[in-house]
Amino acid sequence: MPSSPRSQGARRRGRWTLVLIMLICGAPIAISYFTYYVIKPKGGTTSYGALIEPQRPIPAALMVTGDDGRAAPLASLRGRWLMISADGGACGEACATKLYFMRQVRATQGPERERIVTVWLRTDAAPVPEKIRGAYADTRMLRADPAALAQWLPATDTTQDTDHIYLVDPNGNLMMRFPAHADPSKIKQDVTKLLKWSRIG
Repeated sequence: MPSSPRSQGARRRGRWTLVLIMLICGAPIAISYFTYYVIKPKGGTTSYGALIEPQRPIPAALMVTGDDGRAAPLASLRGRWLMISADGGACGEACATKLYFMRQVRATQGPERERIVTVWLRTDAAPVPEKIRGAYADTRMLRADPAALAQWLPATDTTQDTDHIYLVDPNGNLMMRFPAHADPSKIKQDVTKLLKWSRIG
């Protein structure tokens, strides 16, 4: 018995509804593939910073101490992007330059800067010069064991961990190392892209 026009119309509407549901469900997957394979640079080849692969979570045992003498896990800072530099407390010219670069890169992110915390991990008990403390009051200045930092922060064959600025994502994963004697404008470009595409932190 031939189908009535009404039943045919109902089936047609049902098929279109099914197609619409499939499109709605599949759109996020399609967008994520497009973002990864088309927009995002493949293999990080156009990133200025070196991607750390595999990512290195903040070690649970890595403790830091503030000026109040209280120790806490560095992992307690998870939740925002961390720009990290490691240096002795005396903070010579190279150390001060890295602190300046981190401060400036953060400042140039506009409203997004609140998603970033700059962290100076001091590798000894030397007092911080007042000039440095005053200039970088927004930077978290914490003491950490240098041996533990050296195990966590990867350098290169010709550098040490104190030569670099590092980036940790809000999940606590060390994910990028910037070159020694870095170009702050290029660091800014990487950080801006990450904040744009990331919805965490």
